[in-house]
Amino acid sequence: MSDKRMESSQPARGIEKQAGKVMPVTGGCFCGRVRYRIDSPLGPGRSCHCSRCRKAFSGAGSAYSEVVPGSFSWVSGEENLTFHETAAGWGMCFCRTCGTTLCGTSQSHVHGVTLGSVDGDPGVKIEMHIFTDSRAPWDHIGGDAPQFTEFPPHL
Repeated sequence: MSDKRMESSQPARGIEKQAGKVMPVTGGCFCGRVRYRIDSPLGPGRSCHCSRCRKAFSGAGSAYSEVVPGSFSWVSGEENLTFHETAAGWGMCFCRTCGTTLCGTSQSHVHGVTLGSVDGDPGVKIEMHIFTDSRAPWDHIGGDAPQFTEFPPHL
């Protein structure tokens, strides 16, 4: 699962600058056994309301951001991960102790992280809601981010 990290020369969303040094985005699971680090800004935040994401995240949907390929690395607890393949070549990683959904994968590489697993402010906001026609009847989508009934055509 571990990928080589890609260095970022400019601070941006999701990356703090402290005394001239770019600080990584960090995160982990509820029980603390699994930790990760991202050395580049997170992509735009998205929330998917499809029935599969509602089941996988035990809620109204997912809240996630994509990561720059090569910028993600496991800091500790990689042996405590459980992988579930959701479609050919795609999957999710969970902490096998507490069940926290940490990331999505594509072709065995981390593709995106769940925003709830990020420590502190991830530096992004939800910029779109997708598959909103599949949302639960009890789900009220607030905010002013655009809503798409399916996958947006521009992605």
